[in-house]
Amino acid sequence: MKLKFNGLFKTLACAAAFGCMSLSAASVAEAETLRVGTEATYAPFEFANADGSLTGFDVELIRAIGKEAGYDDVEVINMPFDGLIPAIMTSQIDTIIAAMTITEERAKRVDFSEPYYTSGLSVLILEENAAKYPNVNALKGQALCAQIGTTGAMTAEKLSPGKVKAFNTEPEAFMELKAKGCEGVVNDRPINLYFLSQSDASEGVTEINEILTAEKYGIAVRKGNTELLDKLNAGLKTLRDNGTYDQIYQKWFKLAPKD
Repeated sequence: MKLKFNGLFKTLACAAAFGCMSLSAASVAEAETLRVGTEATYAPFEFANADGSLTGFDVELIRAIGKEAGYDDVEVINMPFDGLIPAIMTSQIDTIIAAMTITEERAKRVDFSEPYYTSGLSVLILEENAAKYPNVNALKGQALCAQIGTTGAMTAEKLSPGKVKAFNTEPEAFMELKAKGCEGVVNDRPINLYFLSQSDASEGVTEINEILTAEKYGIAVRKGNTELLDKLNAGLKTLRDNGTYDQIYQKWFKLAPKD
């Protein structure tokens, strides 16, 4: 009886061990995929190709960082910008890269990596209004457009309280400007410059020659997830040190990094 019990115990222990190993293996398999949230209407940082695949500076950078961090796969998931932080807080995604400015308010809800890009805000207006709006202050009190949840929207609200039209995507804001539904679009300057480089879409649009802010973009993780944050920071540092960051930057912006 004792021998049978020991045999049964060994069998159960073995089964339990294999069960634990299976669960552990499953966990490792899941951990090998880094789930990244973005909002893919923000060229050249993140946007969709004609076939629906996602590309851009942020997308290429996070894939390279993920590889350096030891992940077998980096899954980039497109979702509305204002849904990104809620998604990371509920563990639907592991991290965010979406040309997201590091702010004190956002840092209360997520933790940010070391900055990976330095930006600033600028304003687009119609060329026909260039004399009317020679500087940003001239737009005070006028109807402005911006993307929901961005620092552009917050700055626009300071310029024209209660007169800001907020859209889910930047292309919608640009379309509203061209339709004369607002007097200016407040947005990150790299996005504005990219839009202006698209000759057909930006015909009749110009930029006010004034930079409103200096902002830094960061990669966000769930609050307290120091393990992932350390991996991302280490991966980013490696890419900066070995020249890969510079290569990706020059590919998308046609110039050397400022920092």
